[in-house]
Amino acid sequence: MTAPVVTTARPAADALAEVGRLIQETWGYASLRPLQREAIEAVLASRDCVVVLPTGGGKSLCYQAPAIYLAQHGQGPMVVVSPLIALMKDQVDALRALGVQASQIDSSLGPQERRKTLDDLRAGRLHLLFVSPERLIGGPKEMPPAERPASALIDPLRAAGVRRFAIDEAHCISHWGHDFRPEYRQLSTLKTLVPGCAIHAFTATATVQVRDDIAAQLTLENPALLVGNFDRPNLIYRVLPRRDMMGQIQDTLSRHPGEAGIIYCVRRRDVDDLVTALNAPGGSGRPRALGYHAGLTPQTRRQVQEAFAREQCDLIVATVAFGMGIDRSNIRLVLHTGLPKSIEAYQQETGRAGRDGLEAECVLLYSGQDVITWQYLLDRSVQDALATGTPVSADYILSARRHLEEMDRFARGAVCRHKALVEYFGQPYQPATTSCRACDHCLGDTEVLPDALRVAQKILSAVARTGQRFGAGHIIAVLRGEHPERVRQLRHDQLSVHGLLADRSSRELRDFIYQLIGQGALAQENLLLREGRPAPILKLTPASVEVMKGLRPVRLIQTALQSAGESRRTESSWEGVDRPLFEELRRRRKEAADRRGVPPYVIFSDATLRELARVRPTTLAGLRYVYGIGQTKLQEYGAEWVAAIKAHCAAHHLPSDLPLAPTVPANPAAAARGPAGLAATAYRRPPAQKALAWKLFAKNTPIGQVARQTGRKPSTIADYLAEYITQERPASIAAWIPDSIYARVAAAIKTTGSTRLKPLFIALNETVPYDQIRLVAAHRGALARDD
Repeated sequence: MTAPVVTTARPAADALAEVGRLIQETWGYASLRPLQREAIEAVLASRDCVVVLPTGGGKSLCYQAPAIYLAQHGQGPMVVVSPLIALMKDQVDALRALGVQASQIDSSLGPQERRKTLDDLRAGRLHLLFVSPERLIGGPKEMPPAERPASALIDPLRAAGVRRFAIDEAHCISHWGHDFRPEYRQLSTLKTLVPGCAIHAFTATATVQVRDDIAAQLTLENPALLVGNFDRPNLIYRVLPRRDMMGQIQDTLSRHPGEAGIIYCVRRRDVDDLVTALNAPGGSGRPRALGYHAGLTPQTRRQVQEAFAREQCDLIVATVAFGMGIDRSNIRLVLHTGLPKSIEAYQQETGRAGRDGLEAECVLLYSGQDVITWQYLLDRSVQDALATGTPVSADYILSARRHLEEMDRFARGAVCRHKALVEYFGQPYQPATTSCRACDHCLGDTEVLPDALRVAQKILSAVARTGQRFGAGHIIAVLRGEHPERVRQLRHDQLSVHGLLADRSSRELRDFIYQLIGQGALAQENLLLREGRPAPILKLTPASVEVMKGLRPVRLIQTALQSAGESRRTESSWEGVDRPLFEELRRRRKEAADRRGVPPYVIFSDATLRELARVRPTTLAGLRYVYGIGQTKLQEYGAEWVAAIKAHCAAHHLPSDLPLAPTVPANPAAAARGPAGLAATAYRRPPAQKALAWKLFAKNTPIGQVARQTGRKPSTIADYLAEYITQERPASIAAWIPDSIYARVAAAIKTTGSTRLKPLFIALNETVPYDQIRLVAAHRGALARDD
């Protein structure tokens, strides 16, 4: 793949505006999240693209919204390739609940259902069609893609005018990804089977290497590369040494009573044992937890997934087989009882928490034994494959081992967890403050080792004195003063470093070694042994020498768990929310979902419920102002929910129709936060372009001209301008907003008493673009602070 391309061919402005109105009416979203606009532009322009938006970043909307618009304008339906039936079913159910014409073709359909779907396809009645890769391409999996005959679906798709394909979970196509699936390789022939088609690849987890491989495998032509920010600031990451696992699990669960959570285990028997322990006698009689792993029957697994999605159960204990098909947005806890096999897997699995943008906690309990367990499972899977005649790529084995080492290093690292994750995916970490305030290191769950430099110097001296030829286990034995046969044979028990850290446990020393590696003060290299097995060897770096001379500081941490930080964040996110009303609305949502046969999140998200319980609107007009309520849901649920809120307020003598919280705060860093409190997820632009834009703003340069001089999109320049106005507080913004528009928006702000975009857009009869409203609101807020 060539150098990343971040520009897209611009569709007609009226098409983009119409898609915006469609999103407002169908989903109830007043504005797009970062990069959603660029992804939608690529789809509208039939531009191949690779879109990487971390879980919760709104990938689905990027292809669903333009697909509806294009189908309505006679340009054929969008075909969405998805790896799991459950995942397809969830999306189809959610779309149908919004009035969208969507369907799927999979093995769960009977002949009559399949015929009806194909009839709808031929008649142009579908906006989106979901299929699996093998059903789309056809032919046995073991056949080379070039020799595989086209499936029976290809001709109907061509006849229906299908020219666009969205590939969901696109990382599955790459050997270098953490979840490689051979069936996805079949998609390499798609461009040949449907000449001239556009392919839009979507994934939540992809390093630079995986992104390049996705584009190469799908034979994308000059693809746009759109990469969101991998940081999830609403997630609290905690990584703890596993000591009393059951006690640690119960302690974590006690912080989330009645809330949804997933507990991941490495092995099936661990799942079964933990479910038994959690459902021990003495409870309510209702199973507290359900188990899920590949050893259960397909019917049982399906029942467990549906129970969790429909909020009939709030706690799942599972292997990593669970999760890809789950779209429940209000998961407040993800707990790993062991080390995941890669950072990509960890990022994706923890990313299932807090998809509604509200706070969630991610706890990882780890042990050095976890690495050995994963290595054993990898070796056994390779042996099983070879025994059946299935070739195994050497690159795949090396990649799997490398992923495991990186995950182990992350768990033991002393760096801010958010920083470590973001930088792993090749992005600079730019927090709004000096501390993320959302991980164990930054919340004070850990404490700095007072004599860190002295301990580090002793570890590095041991590596140097033993000749930089040994792994962590040998160095730890030397430092602890142990006398195993290998140490005696090499006479390392005679070295001056032998026993220098005898007062430290093996676990502590291993943690410290990996923390030094994470800080660049020590390196770990793989030495290939004669039998072909890699052995990790510790090596000194230039930074090691500086540390040994006392010229470079180091930071080593040890555990000191507290929960105050998490509690403060949780209390902040519930500020102003009427808890009893929230629970009442949650109950009504569950009843409505059961009547419709859909998961509760399809009705309303938790973010919407909290906003309703905060504002307590008692009119349809007031209800429409709330985030996540579009015209369809207003018509279907409005009267019933308004009546329920009225009754609640009357019964408890509470005020109603409270003002909505402003969305243009004084803090410019917070100005990028969405309506649900989720921080912006766009990959931050290089500061040089922003600095140039600000200089041009100071000269009253128009947005279009600034875009040309900086090489950035007008939408990005509008973001820069809003931040410039907020911080610099210019006396006038007439260079960018006509006086007549400014006066109308200012009057609407005064009338509504709000600076929220959606109420203002409605008050202005939906005739003033959101960007213009945002700039005026930012300017009015800046002037108010001057007063």
